[in-house]
Amino acid sequence: MHKHFRTCYVSIATTVSLIFASSVLAQANDYPKSPITIVVPYGAGGNGDLAARAMSAMTSKLKPLKGASVIVVNRAGAGGLAGSESVLHAKNDGYTLLLARVGSHAVEPALDPRTPYKWNDFTFIGLLQTDPYVCVVKKDSPYTSFKQLLDAVKAHPGKLTYATSGNMDASVAFPVSAFLKYGLKTDAAVKIPYKSGLETTSALLGGYVDFSCNGLTPYLGGIQSGDLRALIVSTPERVKDLPGVPTVAELGMKDLEAVSGWSALYGPPKLPDAVVKTWASALSELSNDEAWKKKVKSLGSVPSIMSPKQTHEFVKKQYQFYRSLSPYMGIGK
Repeated sequence: MHKHFRTCYVSIATTVSLIFASSVLAQANDYPKSPITIVVPYGAGGNGDLAARAMSAMTSKLKPLKGASVIVVNRAGAGGLAGSESVLHAKNDGYTLLLARVGSHAVEPALDPRTPYKWNDFTFIGLLQTDPYVCVVKKDSPYTSFKQLLDAVKAHPGKLTYATSGNMDASVAFPVSAFLKYGLKTDAAVKIPYKSGLETTSALLGGYVDFSCNGLTPYLGGIQSGDLRALIVSTPERVKDLPGVPTVAELGMKDLEAVSGWSALYGPPKLPDAVVKTWASALSELSNDEAWKKKVKSLGSVPSIMSPKQTHEFVKKQYQFYRSLSPYMGIGK
């Protein structure tokens, strides 16, 4: 009797497993079958927004995505946390994804214990691109070099102001790190947070702040037109579009090379492997798309497609770097 029961139980369990496996396979083969939303947790015109739109413009021709449309939605607020948290709690079916940024997914989790998620709570899909960081001033600013700017900050503590694209992101970490390297206090200049890189550009051009350090993308047009002046870049070598702008290493601040912008594609926690593989395959195809690469480069960014595993390792190192800054700029330890 017991033997018969066990045999029936095993048979039923096997049947259920096969049905479940068939269902998962069917879902994987069907994906995607409707539009996909990518949430950008920052305002329009910033690095993340432009990165998402550059990618979405190409997705319809990527074979793994079967022509599915990708819709970019901006949900700015709380320095990138509001939009990110909305994806954290979204259905993990692959139809709501996230454009992750260095600030919202490395800096804030590393420095602010109030961040409503950990750096690795999401599903890593792939890195898209990196953004050289640049410090800029308005064209009529009296500061023509980064050293002059830091000297002014030192001479007038608490007087100069700088615009950031969040309350605690890389646009904060860069100047704070520079202040520390220069022997200054972390609050040597006054931080003025905005919602996006585009808003910091407007603040600079309007004369509301003295300087800003952020991803190159929102500033490139202003630099090329002469309305903005670039003082320093975070790349190991000089940026092709800014041949006259020195690198951080040239100014004795090589550590600041770690401060750069990046955009990655994430999913809600426990995103099905089939969905991750579909997108990883699509991004691999995108990495060879000349039109996409040309667009990314025109924005002042660097095409940097990575696999899910590579992205995980990259973000982990970024998190650890910003965590090391916790004693100097974190809300908590």
